[in-house]
Amino acid sequence: MTRKTTVLVVFGGVSSEHEISCLSAASILAQLDSSRYEAVPVGITKEGDWVLDRRPPEVLGDKLGGLPQVDASAPRVALAVGRTGSGELRQVSDGALVATADVVFPVLHGPFGEDGTLQGLLEFANLPYVGCGVFASAACMDKTQMKVLLRGGGLPVGPYEALAPGEDVDEAALRDRLGLPLFVKPARGGSSLGVVKVERWEDLPEAVAVARKYDPKVLVETGIAGREVECAVLEFPDGRVEASVLGEIVVPDAYDFETKYLNNIARLQVPADVSEPLASEIRALAVRAFETMDCSGLARVDFFIAEDGGPIINELNTLPGFTTSSLYPKMWEQTGLDYSKLLDTLIETAFARGVGLR
Repeated sequence: MTRKTTVLVVFGGVSSEHEISCLSAASILAQLDSSRYEAVPVGITKEGDWVLDRRPPEVLGDKLGGLPQVDASAPRVALAVGRTGSGELRQVSDGALVATADVVFPVLHGPFGEDGTLQGLLEFANLPYVGCGVFASAACMDKTQMKVLLRGGGLPVGPYEALAPGEDVDEAALRDRLGLPLFVKPARGGSSLGVVKVERWEDLPEAVAVARKYDPKVLVETGIAGREVECAVLEFPDGRVEASVLGEIVVPDAYDFETKYLNNIARLQVPADVSEPLASEIRALAVRAFETMDCSGLARVDFFIAEDGGPIINELNTLPGFTTSSLYPKMWEQTGLDYSKLLDTLIETAFARGVGLR
């Protein structure tokens, strides 16, 4: 009998996107093929403890009582890091072996998980893992550095300014360079947390203060009139990189955290209603952006289609939302790769890529 592959599904974390990570993990745990994989759910609490959170996916992903969190009362565990005993997951209380991992599926959104920190730990542990490596994870998490690299690669990005930690807002300079409206956001955040649209200059300082609740480094961008569309990029085990059909989130008003995850008023349009020549151009740009940022495994590339011009890259997300209703799996489903097969592909690619310099 063929031994099942042991997959550590790591979720939760100390970032403000903890709850969204739990929702993504619940979907992945429910959809992993139990005939092929032994899934081991490892939650990271908001305090940073690693625990064995064995709640069923339907409980972990339940939003009826509010957004879920990792069960802080679950048994604490620790992952062996090093070339000896690599991949061993043991209980902290008595050292009992829980599992020996073959591969890790990180489902951590935001800082301290999606930003290269966990990826570096897994490199030390000599454990293959799903998704981008240390550099791409870190560079894509910091939207200011991402835009520098994309622009250096000849890719279209919109006007922006970065505010370093503690830097005062130079309103006069922003008036000259960016104009109104503006979007102010944490430089290293996600899930629309801390994002504020500014339509009056007197509201700018407060918007910066809101963003700094999530990150001392802030990004200020020109508001681009037009549509927002997204493209899912996937690396296959043989090294091919392909882009999906496009998707669009249609909402009646501002697309914020509540609209995304609580109000259930957003509508997904997949494929997006975009002409084929333009869609083909965007897919090609998405693959170029993926390669420019040295991504691997997967990324979602978000675009603006400006009213008076072509596509502009907004950002790359190296661990996008992974619920069954999230755009990334939906776009691949409409491209011909269902959720379960998508998970298979990501895990197989992780094994094919391996760890270390490559």
